[in-house]
Order: sequence, then C-alpha cells, then structure tokens
Amino acid sequence: MTASTIPSNATAASTKQTQKTTVKEAVPAAAEGNKILGSEDWWAVFIGLGIVVLGFVLWAAGSSLNLFAAKIPGWGTWSFLFGGGDVTKNGATTHAAGLAERWPNIVLLFVLFAAVFGIAAYFLKLKVSAFLGGFLALFILSFAVNVFSTSKFASSYNLEAPLVALVIGLIIGNIVNAEGFFGGALRTELYVKVGIVLLGATLPFTTILSAGPVAFLQATFIAVSTFLVIYFVASKGFGLDKRFAATLGAGGSICGVSAGIAVGSAVKSRKEHVSAVISIVVVWAIISIFLLTGLSKAFGLPDGVAGAWIGTSEFADAAGVTAASSFGEQGIAAFTLMKVVGRDIFIGVWCLILAFIAITYWDRQDRVAEAKAAGKDVNALPKQKLDVSQIWHRFPKFVIGFFVASIFLTIVIATAGAGSSASISNDLIAPVKELRTWAFTFTFLSIGLTTRFKQLSSLGWKPIAAFSIGAVVNIILGFILSAVLLPGFWSTISVAA
Repeated sequence: MTASTIPSNATAASTKQTQKTTVKEAVPAAAEGNKILGSEDWWAVFIGLGIVVLGFVLWAAGSSLNLFAAKIPGWGTWSFLFGGGDVTKNGATTHAAGLAERWPNIVLLFVLFAAVFGIAAYFLKLKVSAFLGGFLALFILSFAVNVFSTSKFASSYNLEAPLVALVIGLIIGNIVNAEGFFGGALRTELYVKVGIVLLGATLPFTTILSAGPVAFLQATFIAVSTFLVIYFVASKGFGLDKRFAATLGAGGSICGVSAGIAVGSAVKSRKEHVSAVISIVVVWAIISIFLLTGLSKAFGLPDGVAGAWIGTSEFADAAGVTAASSFGEQGIAAFTLMKVVGRDIFIGVWCLILAFIAITYWDRQDRVAEAKAAGKDVNALPKQKLDVSQIWHRFPKFVIGFFVASIFLTIVIATAGAGSSASISNDLIAPVKELRTWAFTFTFLSIGLTTRFKQLSSLGWKPIAAFSIGAVVNIILGFILSAVLLPGFWSTISVAA
C-alpha cells in the first residue's frame, strides 16, 4: 500500500533537508475525506460492525459465530494438533478438536474474510482477482503463524501470533520484495481498523466511560509534551522546515502515520517530508514493540499498567496492539483506552489547530517574504480562511465503529440477563475475539512484508534524531504516568468475560 498523496508545499522553503524517498505505508493512514465507499476507514467500520451483527444474529437464532472460528488447539505433538484429544483445565475435562475436525470451520473463516475484504477491494478500485489471490496467500501464512503460536514451545516463550507474524513478515520483507506477489492484499490500514472495531465488541462501554477521562488527560499531557519537544528540536535545534517539524511532531505524539499524513496535508508539508515521517514512525513503532514489551516484563508491571504505557508511548495502532497482546485482555483494553479513546479520536482537532497556525503564521510569513522579494505591497496580500470541516474529514472513522460495537455489546449483555452471560461469553464474545486475532495477524504480516529498513539510510540524521529525542521523552513520561502515578487505576481496568 503506498502512502497517501500529500499536496506539495507551494511556498518557498529550504530544501536542504529534503529527502527523495518513496515509502510504502505499513501502518494505518487517515481517512480520505468524505469518500465513504472509497475509504478503507469506512470499510473497516462496515466490516467490523457487520461481523458483530452477524455474530449477534447467529447467537440469537441459537447458533454461533464459532462456525467461522478456527479454534486451533494448544498442542505439543503433531498427533494432537491434527487429531485433537481431551484437555483438563480447572478440574474439568473437555475435548479439543484437532485440525482434522476443524478444517470446515477454517475454510468458512477464509470464505467470510475473503468475501468481506473482496467487496471492500472492489469499491477501493483494486483488481479483485489479484487481491483474492494475494489474500489467499496471506491467509495461509497467517494460518501457519497461528498454528505455531498455539504450540507449547511458543506458549512457553509467550510468542503470541501477532508478534510471530511481525517477525516473519520483517524477515521475508527485508530479504525479498514480496509485495507484488500478494496482489494488493497487504492492506494494513484496513485489517488493523477492522480488528479495533471488533475489539470494541469485547470492551464494555461502561469501562470506556469510567476510564475515558483519565485516558484523555494522560494522552493529552503526553501528546502536547512530545509534540513540543520534537517540533522545537527539529525546527530550532536542527533548522528543519516548520511544516516538516510539525509533521514529525504529530507522527511522534498523536497516532503515528495517520497523524503524519493528516497533519502533513493540513499544514501543506512537502510530500517527501511526509514520506520521511512515515519511515521513521514505522521503524520506531517496531522498535517500541520489543522495547516496551521487554521493559514491562522486566519491571513486572501488571497487565493493565503495561497496556496503558504501551497505549501512551507506542506510535501506531497496529504496533501497539502487537505489544499489548502480550499482556492479555486487560493489557489490550488499557492500550485501547489510551490509544483509541485518549489519542486517535482527537486527530481532527490537532489538524485544525496546526492548520490554523500554518495558515495564520507560516503561510503568511512565506507570502510576505515572497512579496518583499518581488517588490509587491505586503498589505495587499489576500487573507486565507481556515476550513473547519477538516475536523470531520480527518477524524478516524473507525473509532465510530469501535464505540458502536462497544455500546452494542453492553446493551446485549444488559438486556439478556445474568442467565445468558455464559452463552454470550462463549458463543458471541469468544469467537469475535478469535476473528479479531486473525485480523491483527493479517495486519502484522502486512507491516513486516512492507517495511524496508534500508530506506532509513536516505533520510539524513536530523529528522531521525529529532524524532528519537521526542520518542525517548514520550516513553519516559508514559512510564511515569502509567506505572508510577496511576498504577492503581490501570491495573483494575475491567474487560468482558
């Protein structure tokens, strides 16, 4: 997937640090204005909510979304993997079906995903036949990843499917250029946002309401601090263009590539500067997966605290979910509250603020400089107006799906009554969680397969250094807030059963 096109800065600006780099987008981008059927953001909402509604309809009819759940058993021998057997847990013995029994469900899972993503591919104007062929290859690779991650060997080292998918993707992607082989099926933005919408169906809305204000305040403090550090280090310390510095700051403080692309468009940053931000964010996001996961485990942080730290200091939704998945459902819930509720939903507001600054100050400074150089009257320059509609255009629409799914789950649980709680957990929430894991596995494979470490060599050291200084500040402040000041709050975050 290529990075979204950003309008070039038409003003006279120094190109001393301009880097001619073409970058593949490996993490989510911002929604494309109001083009509903042409936006991966909206299709993530349609697909995610469609799956949730399908699960509810099947459950209400006495069936289950488990029809589409692979349910690969935890295995220690090949015979158990294929043939299954009895498993004893908490004193109760149950039969775990092997692949020989589960293959019809695995086929149905592929058919479901191929159908919904294939429809999306058609409206996104992709070549559907090539997409489906590539998606088949991606599904088979994801199946292998999930089989490995359920083995006793992988479980003993906490090698969750998302992390395994990322590592395999990075190895393959940096040895050979496999993107053409997948026929446009490496749609990171689509997969991760579908996964996040499905995540909403496993996170009660009551939890969001109780934790939202804290997540917002923590995220706002971190975002403002990190942005200012990166911006002033880049513009004042290293002399980079103000728009480039703002785009770097947005990528490091708000929501990674999504913010970099959206803010780059809002402030009219140069296209190659946005591409540079994408590369830096992707690499730092991957570094942070291992860094934050390793430090959280080394410090013995509770799952919720680790998830909050990751949600505060990770730079991309997909990378953050990868790291948070190592800390169970509570870790994922805390991450989601911090990243989605605390950071992602305000991207439109950030775009408006920075667009206002760009139009009011930076653009006028450039026009004044140009007018003076041309001997024109500065007072005769026309005034530009700010387009407030950017707030909606740049708002990440998948967040709407996340909230709707959460509210829907909460209503179902409340109206069904306590007697149906076990059924809802086993036949509705559990299969949604499994489909969510598959969506994230597609995401992490796509990230790895589209990431090229060698691209960093052409960026120059100044933007990398400015971003890295801000990243270090972000990680330190995130730890202080999550693990020192608010550990009691984040360690008690509730999740759906």
